[in-house]
Amino acid sequence: MKKKEIIALNIDIPQPDQLPEETQKYLNICQEKLGLVPNVLKTYTHEMQQFNAFSQLYNAIMFADTGLTPLEREMIAVVVSSINRCLYCCVSHSFNLGKLVNDKLLVKKILVNYKAADLSKKNLAMLDFVSKLTKSSYLIDEADRNNLRKENFSENHILEIIEVCSFFNMTNRLASGTNMQPNQEYYFSQ
Repeated sequence: MKKKEIIALNIDIPQPDQLPEETQKYLNICQEKLGLVPNVLKTYTHEMQQFNAFSQLYNAIMFADTGLTPLEREMIAVVVSSINRCLYCCVSHSFNLGKLVNDKLLVKKILVNYKAADLSKKNLAMLDFVSKLTKSSYLIDEADRNNLRKENFSENHILEIIEVCSFFNMTNRLASGTNMQPNQEYYFSQ
């Protein structure tokens, strides 16, 4: 894939065989598990320190065995990305969400308007919180956190919700700012 097909910036994205062995192994695992190497990872290979930091943070936030389910994390990623109109993350994370729920209509509803999806009261409270945190974080107050507590989210769960939401607000801006393009596989497989 040519650089311009990944991002609009003319930065040096090394070929896989030019990467450190550990990075090559990581990307090979992505290829095996996902059937592709996400363009966001390809982009970060321009600087190994940033690649390692991004990968470690992503894995810690999205795959930690702590409290939120993978489904809840992907729903947050999709809703935040939808609000921010981030093409890359909307496409890639709705793809991931589709793998978890195996219901294309539900995924489309969550992507376009999560309030129109048939979600539990707990999931709606979570997504209302991340929606507000994304649109107007300065307005978040104790009442918002209490709404999550009423749905049996623990203090640690609330922090995780905030972390996932914050991570995707950051990555949405990175992807949009670079005009990062979704991998073609996201469109044509599932």
